[in-house]
Amino acid sequence: MQEINQNLAEEAGLNITHICLPADSGEDEIIDEILKINEDTRVHGLALQISETSFSDKILNALKPEKDVDGVTDVNLGKLVRGDARECFVSPVARAVIELLEKSGVNLDGKKILVIGAHGSLEATLQCLFQRKGSMTMSSQWKTPQLQSKLHEADIVILGSPKPEEIPLSWIQPGTTVLNCSHDFLSGKLGCSSPGVHGTGPIAEDVSLLAAALRIQNMVSSRRRWFREQQYRRWRLHCLKLQPLSPVPSDIEISRAQTPKAVDILAKEIGLLADEIEIYGKSKAKVRLSLLERLKDQADGKYVLVAGITPTPLGEGKSTVTIGLVQALTAHLNINSFACLRQPSQGPTFGVKGGAAGGGYAQVIPMEEFNLHLTGDIHAITAANNLLAAAIDTRILHENTQTDKALYNRLVASVNGVREFSKIQLARLKKLGINKTDPSTLTEEEMRKFARLDIDPSTITWQRVMDTNDRFLRKITIGQGSTEKGYSRQAQFDIAVASEVMAVLALTDSLADMKERLDRMVVASDSNGQPVTTGDLGVTGALTVLMKDAIKPNLMQTLEGTPVFVHAGPFANIAHGNSSVLADKIALKLVGEEGYVVTEAGFGADIGMEKFFNIKCRASGLVPSVVVLVATVRALKMHGGGPSVTAGVPLKKEYTEENLQLVADGACNLEKQIQIAHLFGVPVVVALNVFKTDTRAEIDLVCELAKRAGAFNAVPCYHWSIGGKGSVDLAQAVREAASKKSRFQFLYDVQLPIVEKIRTIAQAVYGAEDIELSPEAQSKIDRYTEQGFGNLPICMAKTHLSLSHQPVKKGVPKDFILPISDVRASIGAGFIYPLVGTMSTMPGLPTRPCFYDIDLDTETEQVKGLF
Repeated sequence: MQEINQNLAEEAGLNITHICLPADSGEDEIIDEILKINEDTRVHGLALQISETSFSDKILNALKPEKDVDGVTDVNLGKLVRGDARECFVSPVARAVIELLEKSGVNLDGKKILVIGAHGSLEATLQCLFQRKGSMTMSSQWKTPQLQSKLHEADIVILGSPKPEEIPLSWIQPGTTVLNCSHDFLSGKLGCSSPGVHGTGPIAEDVSLLAAALRIQNMVSSRRRWFREQQYRRWRLHCLKLQPLSPVPSDIEISRAQTPKAVDILAKEIGLLADEIEIYGKSKAKVRLSLLERLKDQADGKYVLVAGITPTPLGEGKSTVTIGLVQALTAHLNINSFACLRQPSQGPTFGVKGGAAGGGYAQVIPMEEFNLHLTGDIHAITAANNLLAAAIDTRILHENTQTDKALYNRLVASVNGVREFSKIQLARLKKLGINKTDPSTLTEEEMRKFARLDIDPSTITWQRVMDTNDRFLRKITIGQGSTEKGYSRQAQFDIAVASEVMAVLALTDSLADMKERLDRMVVASDSNGQPVTTGDLGVTGALTVLMKDAIKPNLMQTLEGTPVFVHAGPFANIAHGNSSVLADKIALKLVGEEGYVVTEAGFGADIGMEKFFNIKCRASGLVPSVVVLVATVRALKMHGGGPSVTAGVPLKKEYTEENLQLVADGACNLEKQIQIAHLFGVPVVVALNVFKTDTRAEIDLVCELAKRAGAFNAVPCYHWSIGGKGSVDLAQAVREAASKKSRFQFLYDVQLPIVEKIRTIAQAVYGAEDIELSPEAQSKIDRYTEQGFGNLPICMAKTHLSLSHQPVKKGVPKDFILPISDVRASIGAGFIYPLVGTMSTMPGLPTRPCFYDIDLDTETEQVKGLF
């Protein structure tokens, strides 16, 4: 029978694997094996060939119904009895019996059928199928005293198990059709291979061969069904209901009032397979990159970017708008949609701004898990970054204190009597043009070139990082211990999310690509002005190991149970300010051609959006469909000349009372940000994030001014107070705008000189008259150009509080010169980043940080004070 199955499978283009368990395997061992196969996405059908004594309901129902090609589970039997034959698998043996009888010309209507020796699912399936054909069915076991009389009555006899020797064939009446569907799988012999047929009845055939073919047919059907399910479809998503309260409670109270779905259920609803997720607790999971290969032929959905006008220090709610929009699309319009957000840094969470999970009734839940640690990605970045920083200073120390020979011998040491180069050392030899693989064959000059990186300490650009705002680490001296033998230098700490490792994570598209990017990160120059990379230091593999889990996007959900990817978190005023390319690419496949992926860029459109287009879209090759530009009456009043807005200080009355003149005067900033989006050829929908103090006249004025400035549409949004229902108008406006043909274009050609690219951004985006380079910035530009890095895009590090470099300059500053104080290179990430003015890469804590309000209830273990 195994050979028959194998031959039939090959003919159908299937692979069959025969798993042979020991004969004494118990119920638990069999079930363990079944459960493994259930979760193997390569297997689409599972048939049990075990002795009748091993069969039990527990074993049979361990099979996934969708893989149960023998139709033995209660789910498949129940569907059959209910009449859902197309939705289930029917026993191939029972089907074979019916087909053979019908092909033999037997009219089953009104016939008396006797099923002998059948058990469980086979008996139930035969009875069900015969009854549908109009037959009268009887069942009997071989030892039943009335067996002879029942055989005399029967027109058709079905043997469900081997006939005992003591039952004479003479009990079967002449002309009775006998079909044998028994098979002793342990012995490999048919139980009654050629049952006699008496009289003039049709010639009986054994059903085993036909049943084998029908079993293969079920496997093919299972495979086709699986492929169909992988194609685009509307999600059968169970959305969570909201019961908004007024006044709106705190964010953490709202988050705790909603019970999230188990993340494995959410994953299944959106088309993820069991082996494509790694679950962290109950409500978050990582998604494996293998999904991209499985869905590579699926069309992408529409790509929507949420940006904003120049914000107040309080933020204007881009994350809240992003979440409200996807809640509206999926929970209220039944359209597949995904939100892709950045992971918040611990710095703002405990500093000024609080968390970044959204707010009100448009949040990612649970918000404590979102804001605190998540799955440890930022910790992995910190570890990788600081390992590299340690490697740099350690290498300089050892080179300063050892001879060439001693240094070489330690770098290529003998282990267990074997001396050989590691893989990354062979790569360095190749880079140096040394085509040798035996460490003992290098000349003294080759050993010196290999062993000495000769790093110039004054050119080191790689800093240590931590995920806490600590202003006193902005400038430090390292190496003051006596063990460092007099080697000390000035250094600094950056915030962890400013690390180039974070930027690499956000822009990579595969594990191999991430490893290559990490390898080519430039950390310094040598005494000859040549770049020194991670690969030169030999630490690439170790960094990749530390980042191997961080590369997988994190799956969470909104308050209404719609899916969210949280992945990567580079600051927009320091780095490029966008979540990961991988999260966007996976989400675009999962939503399908008619779905929407909504991703958010940090801070104002002049920063996050510009970098999204010029850096992220270049790296990903993805084309955006529409920009949602978030505005608030509060921010427009500030740009119109309103009093300063300070975190932790109550707003002045100008912001809480109607003032149409301030709104009108501040609309210049909104108009400028719309114009910036139009530079890239993308339509703009303005989302006015409505606060409870905003009046109808102010709301109408903002929408009217936005449309006059060239917005495709402008819509007030109420998601904060009522959830996705309050953003349905925005969702419909986005759908309409996204249906227009994209005319997307980049702002500049990367082949332009670095200075010209900086000038283009300064003039076209910020509105500067020109730029002014410090001597240090000019020197760095010259060095990077000479080293061959001049054709990279530009990532401006600039304050987010103004279009200019001066945070106090609101509205649309004019006639200013943009000062470039320094220029750094993120070669692995793939961009040059100029520092504008006094831009700091390590934020500081305010007088009263958020941590004053953050606490833990030691009895309930609930976090308090997050917002």
